[in-house]
Amino acid sequence: MSNVTIIGGGIVGLFTAYYLSEEGFNVTLLDQGDMEQGCSTGNAGMIVPSHIVPLASPGMISKGLKWMFSATSPFYIHPRLDRRLLQWCLHFYRASTKHHVEHSIPYLKNLSLLSRQLYLDFAAQHPESQIGLEEKGLLMLYRTPEMEREEVEMAHLANLHGLEANVLSRQEAQQLEPDVELDVRGAVHFTGDAHLDPSKLHGFLKDYLKAKGVNMVPLARVLKFEYKGDRIQTIVTNKGDITCDQLIVCAGAWSGELADKLGIYLPMLSGKGYSFMQQNQPALQVPAILCERKVAVTPFGEQVRFGGTMEITGTNQTINQKRVRGIFDAIPDYYTNFKPTFPKPDKIWSGLRPCSPDGLPYIGATQRWSNVLFGTGHSMMGVSLAPATGKVLAEQLLNRKAQLLTDAFSPDRYN
Repeated sequence: MSNVTIIGGGIVGLFTAYYLSEEGFNVTLLDQGDMEQGCSTGNAGMIVPSHIVPLASPGMISKGLKWMFSATSPFYIHPRLDRRLLQWCLHFYRASTKHHVEHSIPYLKNLSLLSRQLYLDFAAQHPESQIGLEEKGLLMLYRTPEMEREEVEMAHLANLHGLEANVLSRQEAQQLEPDVELDVRGAVHFTGDAHLDPSKLHGFLKDYLKAKGVNMVPLARVLKFEYKGDRIQTIVTNKGDITCDQLIVCAGAWSGELADKLGIYLPMLSGKGYSFMQQNQPALQVPAILCERKVAVTPFGEQVRFGGTMEITGTNQTINQKRVRGIFDAIPDYYTNFKPTFPKPDKIWSGLRPCSPDGLPYIGATQRWSNVLFGTGHSMMGVSLAPATGKVLAEQLLNRKAQLLTDAFSPDRYN
């Protein structure tokens, strides 16, 4: 088998390495970080086939303009004179149409359903992984008539596309959370969603792949690429030169910069998110989205993670306490007897989600190079879509018949 080099040690890169190593490829995985922390370890860990509508959709422009004036808002684009930001916003504006949503839904749904099945297969094959995979679904909790209309409409749309979504009254939602007092108007329960512990998943995959012989090179910063004709031959890094037969870019928020080095226009900005853990007392049972505040809630046994915000930025990883405050303040609005403690600075996690302007990931080959593929741009759904992305990329390298259509995810769609 040929040598494959993957740039990016997040969950997408690890699952890509997993499926390639299972097929007998010799895999080298590079990451500019230490592969201990990243966007893959502190997120909500949700597996969400329910999320079939891309971020770029009708109504997001007006919401973004309104939220831009609030430091604690769930979606924020800091206005600044920056060419990449202006280009990204223009593409986002053009993609925020009903037609784009209708076109994207089948692609996102099929990729998500494949990913969910692959997670179930993975957990069954590796019971020792202890990743905490649970199938409790996802509650979309809402408090206002406006949000109720949006979520009920989304439930009807999901059911239309074969995804089970049950509209619940306040009393029916309360039955699913017997230990906490809900102050909500109602909820939508997506029964097909699931969740897991992303940190345990990341750690298990790293250890498993090392044992399988995958060569991992942390703290490796890519300086340039050397090529002959339409093939990348050498990756020049601060850790030395690495030759490759095939190159796969799964570098998350840094994928756009690597694409620039490859001469490919791949619009990408980072969507910074934050999370923190609390003692799960009184105990929350079902993962949820606090809809008006766009806060994700994931119970992990004795602890629960609260996370959220989408702060469109570059690769600045500083923590904005006002954004964390927005998440924190939302908790007692929905769970009235849950008394959170504001986290200390060293207990706040932040991560950079790689966001394409049309809300769809970049998956597959590019015409510019005959031996380069991309698996990036998953926004808030990196964990959710990682197995399917890795599987699709492995199938493409093996020239197998694809399990699903991926042309909407083409890395060349802006070139």
